[in-house]
Amino acid sequence: MSTIAIDLGGTNIRAARITSGIISAQQSVECKADGTEQEVLDQIFGLADAIIDDTVERIGVGVPSVVDYQSGTVFDVQNIPSWREVHLKALMEARYHIPVSVDNDVNCYVLGEKYFGAAAAYDHFVGITLGTGVGAGIFIGGHLYRGHNTGAGEIGCLPYLDATYEQYCSSWLFRQMGLTGHELAQRAERGDTEAKQAWEMFGHHLGKLLQAILYTYDPQAIVIGGGIAASAPHFRCAMLASMRDGFPYPHVAERVEIHFSTLKSSNLLGASTL
Repeated sequence: MSTIAIDLGGTNIRAARITSGIISAQQSVECKADGTEQEVLDQIFGLADAIIDDTVERIGVGVPSVVDYQSGTVFDVQNIPSWREVHLKALMEARYHIPVSVDNDVNCYVLGEKYFGAAAAYDHFVGITLGTGVGAGIFIGGHLYRGHNTGAGEIGCLPYLDATYEQYCSSWLFRQMGLTGHELAQRAERGDTEAKQAWEMFGHHLGKLLQAILYTYDPQAIVIGGGIAASAPHFRCAMLASMRDGFPYPHVAERVEIHFSTLKSSNLLGASTL
């Protein structure tokens, strides 16, 4: 049995045919984020059409938004303005005549890490992704916790300093410097003092986000992914020091396991398990 997994993003849409955790075919396209609802749907259909075959029995889709998990209805997709209310499950099942499941993209990331990545050993963990924004998914008691509207884990939206955690723990912070995270990492690798200080500042803010996770969920582990996670050597020490600094339960901060994801295609692999 194979599954088609689709990862919808405001920048790119990816699709893969996956069998027993192995990707056998993959397609991607730049998302027409400013297009109509139907234009984006047609892109998804086009990707699925290109890789579907007789072995495919299910489709799983991850979207950067809140979802009615039972009906597969997608609401208010980030960075795709036309997707206000899309009955994605019904539309795809009418086209392909096989079961379709739709979930939040970071929930898919968490499932990918649980079944194929760094979180395999844990029944209580939080997965966070650091990129254009901050996403989080919650795994409690051996099960994914979605919340009533599949919106649980929007930790980046919590107030922090004069804004939210997202504005201090994502690429938004680097954009204020006129740089990308990749450019800042390259400068730090060349020994640039200002770049190193910028990464330490980022690590300090991220450590406070981890504190919020410890207060709220007290997990066994936190698994950090997303594009910025590749630069972990530049901010990991500052992040851990900040997480422990001022936290009133030292044994909790010492016991939590912090992992940086090394799993490629976490979202697609997680979507394949839906």
